[in-house]
Amino acid sequence: MARRSQTETAILGALSMQPMTAYALREAIRDVLGHFWSESFGQIYPTLGVLERQGHVERREGPRAGSSTFVITDSGATRLYELLSEPITAVPPRDGLLLRLFFGRTLGARKCRELLLEAKADAGRRLAEYDGLARTLSVEEKGSADLPYMLTTVSAGRHGAEAVIAWVDEALALLEDTPANGESR
Repeated sequence: MARRSQTETAILGALSMQPMTAYALREAIRDVLGHFWSESFGQIYPTLGVLERQGHVERREGPRAGSSTFVITDSGATRLYELLSEPITAVPPRDGLLLRLFFGRTLGARKCRELLLEAKADAGRRLAEYDGLARTLSVEEKGSADLPYMLTTVSAGRHGAEAVIAWVDEALALLEDTPANGESR
């Protein structure tokens, strides 16, 4: 799925849950989908315009004078279904930590260990955030048909953070007896 199509999917998906202003849409994508997806204003606003011209969303008068609320149309719901049904296109990973570790001999084992410990601390913070998000969703979305689906994404994030923590411990063990560039452990 092309980047633009994925932006359309995020926007139509969010609007399928409730009508929103463009600002509220960006905030919802950041706050609700943010643990696995991001979109910038530079992606959201032009895509909203395209979706409106295609008849997939409709602009209505917003809650404040001069503001607009966007509502998904029937053709937008159909388009969302089509987008969600497309095969997932694998995106090559870009991981700055792994890039540094691959060429870690240049940095030295001590610096690589520091990077790994930072990654572990970050994963621990994310794990706590996922736990909080799961609790919040379980209360705020109680009884919602969307809740089980939302919690699957939080679960994926939790498992990813737990995997990073386990991997860092393994990587630190691999580097334990690896002084490089004349440094000492």
